[in-house]
Amino acid sequence: MVPEEPQYTEEHEWVLRISDSSVRVGITDYAQTQLGDIVFVQLPRTGETFAAGQSMGEVESTKAVSQVYAPLAGRVNDGLDSQPDSVNSDR
Repeated sequence: MVPEEPQYTEEHEWVLRISDSSVRVGITDYAQTQLGDIVFVQLPRTGETFAAGQSMGEVESTKAVSQVYAPLAGRVNDGLDSQPDSVNSDR
């Protein structure tokens, strides 16, 4: 599923506002297709802050490891470390 009104970065991330104080960040369908099956996601710990454009983690697939860049400054609410394959889901 592609978000209805996302904003995209040149590095193939997207950001979608889900409330006045929260956004959801993901990688584009193109990036997912190029990576293949996601096997590991390394993101900052819950509560960690980051600046716009800063590397905030990595996505590892059976093909490659790619950096994930923060599309804007913020704080991490929760991570994907227990379910890295949910990167390829529609939620």
